[in-house]
Amino acid sequence: MNGTFAVIDYVILFAYLLFILYVGIAFAKKEMKGKEFFKGDGSIPWWVTSVSLFATLLSPISFLSLAGNSYSGTWQLWFAQLGLLIAVPVAIYFFLPVYRKLDLDTAYEYLERRFDKRMRILGSLLFIVYQIGRMSIIMYLPAIALATVTGINVIVIILFMGVIATIYSAFGGLKSVLWTDFIQGIVLIGGGIFALIILLFSINGGLGEVISVGTSNEKFFGDIALFDPNLINNSILIIILGAGLSTTFSYISSQDMVQRYLTTKDLKEMNKMTYLNGALSLGTATLFFLIGTSLYVFYSQQTAAMPTGKSDLIFANFIVSELPVGVSGLLIAGLFAAGQSTLSTGLNSVATSWTLDIQQVLRKDMSDEKSTRMARTVSTVVGIFSIAFAIILAYSNVGSAYSWFNGLMGLALGIIGGTFTLGVLTKRANANGALFGFIATTILAVYISYFTDITLWAYSIINLVASIVFGYGFSLLFAKKEEKDDDEGVTFFDYNKVIKEK
Repeated sequence: MNGTFAVIDYVILFAYLLFILYVGIAFAKKEMKGKEFFKGDGSIPWWVTSVSLFATLLSPISFLSLAGNSYSGTWQLWFAQLGLLIAVPVAIYFFLPVYRKLDLDTAYEYLERRFDKRMRILGSLLFIVYQIGRMSIIMYLPAIALATVTGINVIVIILFMGVIATIYSAFGGLKSVLWTDFIQGIVLIGGGIFALIILLFSINGGLGEVISVGTSNEKFFGDIALFDPNLINNSILIIILGAGLSTTFSYISSQDMVQRYLTTKDLKEMNKMTYLNGALSLGTATLFFLIGTSLYVFYSQQTAAMPTGKSDLIFANFIVSELPVGVSGLLIAGLFAAGQSTLSTGLNSVATSWTLDIQQVLRKDMSDEKSTRMARTVSTVVGIFSIAFAIILAYSNVGSAYSWFNGLMGLALGIIGGTFTLGVLTKRANANGALFGFIATTILAVYISYFTDITLWAYSIINLVASIVFGYGFSLLFAKKEEKDDDEGVTFFDYNKVIKEK
């Protein structure tokens, strides 16, 4: 075992980063223009895209915090992963068939097809702001953790993580992003499995002891109630339902997710992508929660005192201080893998959304060459801005940035998801109704988030109900002849009608 990050670990880590850069460029040797740059060239297997979906959802913050949560607390947050049992079937049955039939280029094109340009531009702008902030924080927080355990300067970590992702995202388009995401998803899963195996072999009693100690210490369930009608309090059912709706909103309304579905014209492959993504997400979350409980048992068997301090650093500290030389480098590379996959996806989706949802909507005459050139420029500029902002955060030491930003922008993404739900699952909703409903829901959501004690797991439920009630109510109030024609197939009911007629 080693106590510090050794030279060979540095070599392995930087070799991995250079390898990812090479792969990203190699898969982009063919000149990509227009829709090929934004949606791929049709040659990407569905299972590659599915792993990319998984890698996009699991950031390095998740990599560290899931294990940290179960080490210092319970598996309470694991129940949030069961929300996938809601998100996957809802997305597959109600939303993906409509998106596939409309042959969309972006997620927010749906808002224009269903409502009008205002909603498309509004949805796109909110997503872009959300992603830029998210990318900066996803570089900043893991960089702080990695700098603490490896001794590498935090600015160097941010630069390596950000510059490499920016280069292959801007150079190769979606195809490069999907293939590099696939590799990084495999590294992430493999690294976690390897760490768990070493942990279990290091524990007297192995897995049986972990389950026994975890049960006796109430690690798995804690004292949380199955259901509490008071929404201020957490309960298992409210966590599952709230997380399920939040994940559904990501599946159906976030450009980085929908963009992957649009790489194929085959609805069956879209469904298989969603099922595999759900299985990978639930399985990997379980893996990292089990790692956290195993760390608790491992350290409780040591003669030294149990590690304390930030729980998010426990797993990273174990990797560096307890694993063999070389293996530490591979596992830390897994953390970089999670960060780069999230970054590259964010850059590509922002560039796509800005170019197709805003510029091309306002300027219809954009050629493939011009739109591709603009997307590359946007990807590069956003990458540089995100890196700079992450460095500013690192020097500012803003510890609460992540929770504050996620709280605010998570609300916005939830409201957008509610607007998509209004569009797909109602027939009489119209553009003005959707716009005023969006504004009313935003006001309510901000009030609930910052001026009440309601559990955050209820936010997505409230957003959904408010979006439909306000959006539908205002639509009836503004009911004119602006509804879209039924034969355009912009709702779930239109799609079902076509299927039944066939």
